[in-house]
Amino acid sequence: RMLGSVEDAEDVVQEAYLRWHRAESDVIRSAEAWLVAVVSRLSIDRLRRATTEREAYQGSWLPEPFATPVNVATDRHIELSSDLSMAFLVLLERLEPDERAAFLMREVFGSDYADIATALDRTEAACRQIVHRARSRVRDEARHIPSPADAKERLIEQFLAALAAEDEHALLGIFADDVVWMSDGGDKAPSIRKAVSGAERVTKLAIGFERMGRGLVTHHMAWINGEPAILTLAGDRTAFTTSIAMENGRIAAVFRVLNPDKLQHVGPPPIDDWRKARGTS
Repeated sequence: RMLGSVEDAEDVVQEAYLRWHRAESDVIRSAEAWLVAVVSRLSIDRLRRATTEREAYQGSWLPEPFATPVNVATDRHIELSSDLSMAFLVLLERLEPDERAAFLMREVFGSDYADIATALDRTEAACRQIVHRARSRVRDEARHIPSPADAKERLIEQFLAALAAEDEHALLGIFADDVVWMSDGGDKAPSIRKAVSGAERVTKLAIGFERMGRGLVTHHMAWINGEPAILTLAGDRTAFTTSIAMENGRIAAVFRVLNPDKLQHVGPPPIDDWRKARGTS
């Protein structure tokens, strides 16, 4: 959630672990508070460096997809999936590093303002303002409401069926009028450099890409970033992932990650039978 990258997150955890073992235990009053503060500071430093790196990134930058277990869509799981979803991670990218850390600590992890102030080395009053500002930006820019997994699964199935049939009318029926398509190739895989918006333009784009891959790739339903998504294989190699944001029963955004450097944590599977894994017929 904090960094949008599995590798960066693992590096931060490793660095925090090393600092933990070097720290003098008699001066640490609360292990949890100490660890949260260290990990948050390391994450903020990494985000600040990433800002410069992403300005030079070729095309759109999307968070790294990662495989997560198939789960029954309980209320708690729906909440967790919303926190991990590609749409939410993309939204977090628009926050400043301090805003992102403070917002996540407060809204997702339930930290009190004293702990946030310690982690950010700010006053509690300043942290309240940071969280308020971040919360306002997220509320203003959010395009999706957490959706049950089965509803998103059905929508993805409709999307795949319409692509297979090259059915423009069907795609227009499941795309929101102002749907946005973003893809991340990182200059290492063919992709569009800028986001495309509008149902008609996205429909033509989606069908065009599907025609290019016809006979070369296969699409599979998978559980990625805590939600139903599409894993596309070229033979036994992961070609790309496609995640969606859902709004009022329609697709509000499509996020496609093709950069091979970002696909290390999604496969290839074995791909479980989707319904069997979820205990449904």
